[in-house]
Amino acid sequence: MGRDVILATPSGPVNAWRADPPYGAAALGAVVVIQEIFGVNAHIRSVADGYAAAGYVALAPALFDPVARNVELAYDADGFARGRELVEALGTERAVGILRACRGALQTEGHRGIGVVGFCWGGTLAFLANTRLALPAVSYYGARTVPLLDEPLQAPMLFQFGADDAAISPEDIERHRAAQPDAEVLVHPGGHGFNRDVDPAHYHPASAAAARRATLAFLDAALRQDATP
Repeated sequence: MGRDVILATPSGPVNAWRADPPYGAAALGAVVVIQEIFGVNAHIRSVADGYAAAGYVALAPALFDPVARNVELAYDADGFARGRELVEALGTERAVGILRACRGALQTEGHRGIGVVGFCWGGTLAFLANTRLALPAVSYYGARTVPLLDEPLQAPMLFQFGADDAAISPEDIERHRAAQPDAEVLVHPGGHGFNRDVDPAHYHPASAAAARRATLAFLDAALRQDATP
């Protein structure tokens, strides 16, 4: 369903996985899918394809491209370590700049309803896409968001967490609720990475399905009224 495309960004050309709704179907809107620290791998491509199948133009930028191209890391200790290194090398400002370029590219195509869905590190970037780019956003288990929670929301926001996430304590979840009372906060059974269906150690099928339903309902409410006809 999807294909590789190249985005022009302030940090240079960046690869992205682009998936479109079934042929002949009018798009309900556009969704920027924001990767975990493991790169735009088969899982993230599959997530983007899933949103396209649901009727959205989906764009998953390879955020690490400015510092290392074609990154696809394993879900193991080496992958975690390398992913964290790349996050630090890229920096938040460059990451947000790439998301801004995604928004601009989709707006140039005529899309008015644009949202973001991010996972783990990408969940924190989804929050920043809301506060800094005014995009409706869904954050899955964004463990790095707590220090940023004083930034005011600029659009609808949905946070989704795993109840047993070792990286995000119940107290941190409550900090999200207290700091962002206008956001929706959902807590599902399971731990960190419960949506990651290629990782049996973390995947929680029932929670992944419930979170997807919540995400699609959120996108429908936030984007459909502004979607390209």
